[in-house]
Amino acid sequence: MAALSARVDKAQRIVVKIGSSLLTEGDDGAVREGWLAALADDVAALRAAGKQVMLVSSGAIAVGRRRLGLTRKTLRLEEKQACAAVGQIRLAHAYQHAFDRHRITVSQVLLTLQDSDDRRRYLNARNTIESLLRLGALPLINENDTVATEEIRFGDNDRLAARVAQMAGADLMVLLSDINGFYTADPGIDPNARRLDEIAEITPEIEAMAGGSQSDTGSGGMITKIAAARIAISAGCDMLIGAGAPDNALAGLVNGGSCTWFTAKESPLTARKRWIAGSLQPAGHLVIDDGAGRALSAGNSLLPAGVVSADGRFKRGDLVLVNDRAGRELGRGLSAYAIEDVRQILGHKSNEIEQILGYRGREEVIHRDDLVLVPKRNEDAP
Repeated sequence: MAALSARVDKAQRIVVKIGSSLLTEGDDGAVREGWLAALADDVAALRAAGKQVMLVSSGAIAVGRRRLGLTRKTLRLEEKQACAAVGQIRLAHAYQHAFDRHRITVSQVLLTLQDSDDRRRYLNARNTIESLLRLGALPLINENDTVATEEIRFGDNDRLAARVAQMAGADLMVLLSDINGFYTADPGIDPNARRLDEIAEITPEIEAMAGGSQSDTGSGGMITKIAAARIAISAGCDMLIGAGAPDNALAGLVNGGSCTWFTAKESPLTARKRWIAGSLQPAGHLVIDDGAGRALSAGNSLLPAGVVSADGRFKRGDLVLVNDRAGRELGRGLSAYAIEDVRQILGHKSNEIEQILGYRGREEVIHRDDLVLVPKRNEDAP
């Protein structure tokens, strides 16, 4: 892979979304094995450059309907779910076969909309993806079409990819599309349509451009991509849209090929901390000792040894206030443990947690990435 573009080079965690039309051969539903092998080459090169990559892939229903002989255009919901059940296993096998040449282990993660809306399930999914990345596996993520219903489905994998990027704290999301960017109008209809190189803000004018066409290959297909971009950039994740049909399309895009960039105004970590600071209601509070307070001020995580007491009704992942012994709020963050567990491990060293609780959890009660400190007040100010 040639030198990465400066923007891609800065990204550490990348989500790549792949649509059914790129992965399969039209109505036949056969996997484009040569194209997939080229994609595997591109992903392997990104990983060799130190990037963590996640794939969000469509195609299970398209592959499954071919195997089940369901050739008519419109399928009932239960037929789509049956197709997904058959197609997903074949799709996962095709991906693993493509990545075997690079000795990359592919892992399958199936999500529903409820997994991103329910706090407990969100945390479980996020922790699973984090563990897979840490262990060197390649997460292959798709909507769980086998159990999803029309009422709770993401409805499109563009939004699923954006939710995954948000969940995983990704820096960059790449949408491999059937068009090489976002146009001011449908280029198949309007000869004056022009591609925008960069979009810094999703304005009503941009939304109007996305909704002005019914063409799948023109701006009509951009409506869901604009919705995905809004989710991504609010989470501090840049997004690019580019043509994915050619072999090694991903390499071409990350090396500076023609595309449209949607640029976030802040980093994923900054966006996450802003969300923690203002978007959640505290479910309890922790009191910490002076030593822990100094450690937090130095940018460290909150360890159980520094916790003096815990009150409230919080569960793992809930927001809690962090106070000193005098009752002053020092910060707020997401607890890695429910209150019952915090009360058992407070005052103890991190290496004692497993013995006390009977399972191996996080070393910290609140990780520094999940903690926002309150600015210190000048006690001498009037």
